Amino acid sequence: MRPIVAIVGRPNVGKSMLFNKLIGKRLSIVEDTPGVTRDRIYGETDWNGRPFTLIDTGGIEPRADSQILSFMREQAQIAIDHADVIIFLTDIRTGLTAADHEVANLLLRSGKPIVLAVNKMDSVGAPDPDYYEFYNLGLGDPIPVSAVHGHGTGDLLDACIQYFPPEEEETEEDDAIKVAVIGKPNAGKSSLVNQILGEERVIVSDMAGTTRDAIDSRFENEKGKFVFIDTAGIRRKSKVEETVERYSVLRATMAIERSDVCLIMVDATEGVTEQDTKIAGLAHEAGKASIIVVNKWDLIEKDGKTMDHMRQDVRNAFAFMTYAPILFISAKTGQRVERLFELIDYVSNQASTRITTGMLNNVLADAQTRVQPPSDKGRRLKIYYMTQVGIRPPHFVIFCNDARLFHFSYQRYIENCLRSTFGLEGTPITITIRQKGEKEG
Repeated sequence: MRPIVAIVGRPNVGKSMLFNKLIGKRLSIVEDTPGVTRDRIYGETDWNGRPFTLIDTGGIEPRADSQILSFMREQAQIAIDHADVIIFLTDIRTGLTAADHEVANLLLRSGKPIVLAVNKMDSVGAPDPDYYEFYNLGLGDPIPVSAVHGHGTGDLLDACIQYFPPEEEETEEDDAIKVAVIGKPNAGKSSLVNQILGEERVIVSDMAGTTRDAIDSRFENEKGKFVFIDTAGIRRKSKVEETVERYSVLRATMAIERSDVCLIMVDATEGVTEQDTKIAGLAHEAGKASIIVVNKWDLIEKDGKTMDHMRQDVRNAFAFMTYAPILFISAKTGQRVERLFELIDYVSNQASTRITTGMLNNVLADAQTRVQPPSDKGRRLKIYYMTQVGIRPPHFVIFCNDARLFHFSYQRYIENCLRSTFGLEGTPITITIRQKGEKEG
């Protein structure tokens, strides 16, 4: 589990700019996937060899001054609930404000490590005299930074790293499959977890998760060992509607990050909504094995075609993850819940599949015989070979003469050939195209 660092601060102090500066160019945004917004709220990066997750609690700003304090409290609460270290960002240009004092007190009461940073100190040399007033917050030495130029960011990260847990604590081996139960509020996430735990009563231990609002429940049966991460938890009311959306996305994101398999819960009585596709997009983008679980199936009036129609609706809405199996259940009555364990185990194994280079190249040769590689202006794509470089999700590298000729449609064709030969059901696949002469790293 990577340590989590959260950036908190008033509107317009430069949180998102600092976030982007610290993440650097590593932040890839895949435009076509639902759920991947330009306003990214978390990213992975590392400093001095220590990887960590960075959360930007900015993005949505209150619409009126009266909302600023309540908004700031909510932001600080996200950080307190989720983070190992909190960066409290202030602004030299506006100086110290009442809101800064209020949030500092809230953060201090939480007992979490806080690193105070003063942003917009863009000129090098003697610090602005106003810098010293930030000592009044009682948070120790303020670190001067410039999110625009990057000055001071190294000192800032050095200060954060000293609060990270020792590395050996992070990497505890566990053979249980970690299952994140994600979905909209009221899709039945908690009901499913309660149905599983309540029926069998083989809870090995009940341990609180890493956040106040995700509870990890260990469970064992003849199909194996599982840890269910229920992301339902506390629902906060908020005047700022997007903040609620942001909480649910952040919560789902943190659970997805820790999981091996994601159960994407869809409410059959509502059908698939845009929020469902966004949440599924997060799991897809994170490269996690996934199962689409259509819940409340007991409440649907059925005729012979109802399930087929619903399955088609789900497939259309989740067109970017055709690999995910669909299961119709009722968390309330327990209908087909048993079947989930086999599926979880199955897709988890599929995501860990390793295929020899020899077998991959047989499939590649066969695929090229059936559909010739594309050509452009008389130059034809030549594919030399293919090899697997990673699992969870399976990651393949294909070497060719010219990556520009490797159209997306041909890449999808190769992916379909791999799936029809090796299964790989329930897991995304990553394919990287390299030109001969490029380094493999």
